[in-house]
Amino acid sequence: MRILFIKIFTFTVYFAGQYSASALQDVTTDLFGSENHGTVAAFGDFNSDKQTDIFIIREQSELVIFLADLKAPYFKPKVHIPKKALPANCIITGVVPGDYDGDSQMDVLLTVQLKTKATSDTMVFVFWGNNQTLDGQADLNKTFVDQPLIMDFNGDMIPDIFGVSADFSTEVCYLTGRNAVWQAALSSRVKMRVPHSNAFIDLNKDFTADLFLTTQDDNGLGFETWISKDGNFTKTQPGRIPENVKKVGQSCFVDFDGDGFQDHLLPVCLDDACHRSAIYLSKPGEPEWVPVLTDFQRRETLWGFVPPQTTPPAGELHNPITLHLGDYNMDGFPDALVILRNTSGSGQQAFLLENVPCDNASCKDVGRMFRVHWDQSDLGAIPGAAIATFFDIYEDGILDMIVLSKEEGKEGFIIHALKNNFEADAYFVKVIVLSGLCSNDCPGNVKPFGVNQPGPYVSYTTVDSNGYLKNASAGQLSQSAHLSLQLPYTVLGLGRSANFLDHLYVGIPRPLGDKDVRKQEWTAIIPNSQLIVIPYPHNEPRSWSAKLYLTPSNIVLLTAIALIGVCVFILVIIGILHWQEKKADDREKRQEAHRFHFDAM
Repeated sequence: MRILFIKIFTFTVYFAGQYSASALQDVTTDLFGSENHGTVAAFGDFNSDKQTDIFIIREQSELVIFLADLKAPYFKPKVHIPKKALPANCIITGVVPGDYDGDSQMDVLLTVQLKTKATSDTMVFVFWGNNQTLDGQADLNKTFVDQPLIMDFNGDMIPDIFGVSADFSTEVCYLTGRNAVWQAALSSRVKMRVPHSNAFIDLNKDFTADLFLTTQDDNGLGFETWISKDGNFTKTQPGRIPENVKKVGQSCFVDFDGDGFQDHLLPVCLDDACHRSAIYLSKPGEPEWVPVLTDFQRRETLWGFVPPQTTPPAGELHNPITLHLGDYNMDGFPDALVILRNTSGSGQQAFLLENVPCDNASCKDVGRMFRVHWDQSDLGAIPGAAIATFFDIYEDGILDMIVLSKEEGKEGFIIHALKNNFEADAYFVKVIVLSGLCSNDCPGNVKPFGVNQPGPYVSYTTVDSNGYLKNASAGQLSQSAHLSLQLPYTVLGLGRSANFLDHLYVGIPRPLGDKDVRKQEWTAIIPNSQLIVIPYPHNEPRSWSAKLYLTPSNIVLLTAIALIGVCVFILVIIGILHWQEKKADDREKRQEAHRFHFDAM
């Protein structure tokens, strides 16, 4: 009986861990109160408290920074850049937090366009961070043809500003001593696609970030890859978009199939109205495109991407077709959030695309594909969705969702926050790589957490519960333009394997002309932990430090409940046995006393 009870209890706990319901919970009021309006533009730890803050554009002309707090509402508007700080008749089109002057404090870069012009000519302003406030600003005094890419061009771990000027010259701006220093960036001119989806990401798995450019020339739309060789960017064979494509969305990079390499994902429309949509994948170094999602049919309704406007109205933000990526269910394969429109014209909403094993011949070379979650009612309850992205709201390693929607007849977006209640016994590792400009001796005793460093590359290898080798990789802040909304950290799912990570590798960009790869390895990393890597000094990887913070998961709670239950059960058995033994002792004493009485006679 005792063995049967233990088996039933253990099975119940295991079943609860394996098959807990996965749902979304609206926590908008808990997060923002009545302040849930505006355009979520970026994420970053502005006040260096290890909690990610949210940067929101209001009325397209001012920026409000919502700082994370421990009391509801959990995000409060604390810092803002008012309208008067920018030129008149301008709208803010982008926000990129980062440490642009190397003082280990977060600065804020704004991209700005004139309301009266329908072109994408972009001005750039940088507001300097000073003791958790913004004090002073810098104007780059040059205009880009589109929003710039924030990258670490020279490998000094200070973000630089890369873009194309009006004469189609690729230039990079270093903010040396808070003064703009310009120089030519590449050995040949590039006619950039507008809107572009350039990226600063490791494309050949050497742990050094490369440069990916989206181009448009006389032959049509294409791509250029500039590999970082010996610290210099060298152009490789250019690529083309898939055939029979009419409209192209934003390129993005992710380890789609868990082989450790970054794959190129491209959402496209096969006709001008986007009635036929698809997502293609290209493996590194391979020109072939593989479709990983072509089925957008839901019962009798056909859905598709929202077609981008060829000439958006002056003064309005331009939202190209974009995939926002993250491992929703922590199975080790990244999923996506996307906005789809009912092709009959009855509305648009956000959908979750789950990364699942391939079930048809078209994607067999990749082995994985996307599947649309049509019945995600929590997302479907938000009409007029325009932007959807992942965000770790409660800093617990589980990616939640933020959705921006637009109501008819009203300006601006409404912000919705959805908590991910996924409770299966899956594990993760969360890694953030800092600038490494200082460690424990930062100037002014500042904490070096609010730096939003572009370019680091993270990879792990481990063994799953079946004994097979498992690996995955991710780049940190590889894209910055057109509301890419990338997180300042990477969350890598580990699936249901509770094993230690055998190896975790972190690499950072190297200086121009430097042949040495700057990479460090850590072993036996505990699952469900956050790792803060400080690559200081940059050229001595063996001296880099890593701070580990554990995040207990639901399986820990279930284990505790099971342990307590077993202990209580054992105590009950011990009590029963003790009571029976005491009863037997009393009976024996009475018998002994009776026997002694007769012996005395």
